[in-house]
Amino acid sequence: MFQNQLNDQLVQAQTKSVETAKHLAQVAVQSAQELAEINQAIAKDVVAAAQDSATQLMAVKDPQQLAKLAQPETAQEAAKYAAAYQAKVSKVIRKSNKEVAEVVDASIDDARADLVKMVKEATKTAPAGSEAFVSAFKSMFDASIQQFDQVRASAADAFASFEKSVDEAMSNAQGQYAVAKPATKGRKSA
Repeated sequence: MFQNQLNDQLVQAQTKSVETAKHLAQVAVQSAQELAEINQAIAKDVVAAAQDSATQLMAVKDPQQLAKLAQPETAQEAAKYAAAYQAKVSKVIRKSNKEVAEVVDASIDDARADLVKMVKEATKTAPAGSEAFVSAFKSMFDASIQQFDQVRASAADAFASFEKSVDEAMSNAQGQYAVAKPATKGRKSA
């Protein structure tokens, strides 16, 4: 009888694992689609801007007109596009990251609950005289349950570290744009 219960619980656990894997695959596909849409929109904007610049360059008749085209505002406009692109990509990554973290957290909770239930069932039906074995088993089980908490903490740390890296990369990139702006202003006033 216990073997049948154990088999049923294993089948349920495998079913949950397959469902979780499907959900994570859907999250990955959805994120990839969103990133592709962002990249397609940016590519269209870049092509349009390049065509506009080419048209303006072809219309240049004297050096003064060329100098007007090469103004710092053009670089600032490109920097704004880059910052907007980074913000959109970051939003998609954060959303996916949050969903994955939630799935991992829920999976850990489910696995923990299933194990606790299984151990309770198994120890209830333990034969007489096996108290020492049951006690040792419960101690080992409690230690393994603590591993779930460590896995959860490690996963949370990994996600937080990833987000911190994304934030730092965006700050560095935006910092580079900010440094370029004062330098161009200084040239104007000189």
